[in-house]
Amino acid sequence: MRFQLRIDPEKEERVLVSAHRRSALVDQIEALVTGNAGEDQLAAYSEDDMRMLAFAEIELIYAEDGKTLALDQDGTPWRLRQRLYEMEEKLPDYFVRLSKSAIANQRSIVRFNAGFSGAVDAQLRCGRKESVSRRCFAEMKRRLSVK
Repeated sequence: MRFQLRIDPEKEERVLVSAHRRSALVDQIEALVTGNAGEDQLAAYSEDDMRMLAFAEIELIYAEDGKTLALDQDGTPWRLRQRLYEMEEKLPDYFVRLSKSAIANQRSIVRFNAGFSGAVDAQLRCGRKESVSRRCFAEMKRRLSVK
């Protein structure tokens, strides 16, 4: 693999990757370039604490009682200052919408559980189950079949 860097303050910034096939490295480069302008964490709050929560640590972002919360890998909820739709714009592409009120880290989804009524739940690593809407599940299946 070759690497070439051209610095020209007069030109628009762009990244061009030429690869024989899509790979984990290409996915990482894409996530780095397109995801949140190099920022990979956000401020999260609990009752008496504040910390910078890395995107990789987040398993679920959801809205509950008018608040936006992020669930970390330990299952601890952290309060976020942004709304869910604002978070969706900032998050890397490995986060997927589960429903109107939830966005999950695709890498943290262990399995999907289908019920007899057709309802689908996403099982996360931390043990939480979150309902997946039909529309979002169809979009998720489409995204997963492309890769």
